[in-house]
Amino acid sequence: MSYREHASPPPLLPWLACMWERRSSGSPVRVLPDGCIDIIWIEGAGTQIVGANTAAFVVQLPAGTRVVGARLRPGAAPALLGVAAEAVRDLRVPVQEVWASEGERLAARLNDHPDPLSGLRAALLARRAGAQPPDPLVRAAATRLARPDAAVVRIASELGVSERQLRRRVTLAVGYGPKRLARVLRLWRALDAARTGEDLARAALDAGYADQAHFANDCRALAGVPPSVVLAR
Repeated sequence: MSYREHASPPPLLPWLACMWERRSSGSPVRVLPDGCIDIIWIEGAGTQIVGANTAAFVVQLPAGTRVVGARLRPGAAPALLGVAAEAVRDLRVPVQEVWASEGERLAARLNDHPDPLSGLRAALLARRAGAQPPDPLVRAAATRLARPDAAVVRIASELGVSERQLRRRVTLAVGYGPKRLARVLRLWRALDAARTGEDLARAALDAGYADQAHFANDCRALAGVPPSVVLAR
């Protein structure tokens, strides 16, 4: 399996985290929740919008299958894609069901395109002209929720809104609320630290977990497997 990320085109930076491409080895791939919504094209299977996941899911494609995608920043997809984040949470929806005839045209264009990644990039650049900017409060909240000491009550106070208002706006933009988003981001912090060589106990503490057992339990809940299995792959 090969996986490669590409930087967002500068005009799409407010919405887009990155673009990516993968060539399947035929082995299962565990996709961890990350608070993001992706739009992806899969060779032989068409184009889908993949909602923010509350837990990991496993994908297995025939060896050699090409996949390209665009990963939206947490909370940015509704503004650029015109999709209701809650409506696609934990789902993979054909683009035709979201964009109707425009989705049908995009799906057909990517299927026939010699370079589907550049075709998807062009489609997103075209949507930018009529897109609203992402909710600045959600973007600020997501930045704060990525910190090891993230606390929803304190973040709401810092942003000048009630906890209820914060929960409503984050859920509307991301697909789930700030507490789950904080858990997802904390898991990624710990796993990223472990990948750099930190031992699991130190990675857990630095990420904001009480201890290594807390990290392991949360990883099983969100990823479906313990940290050792995630890191081995």
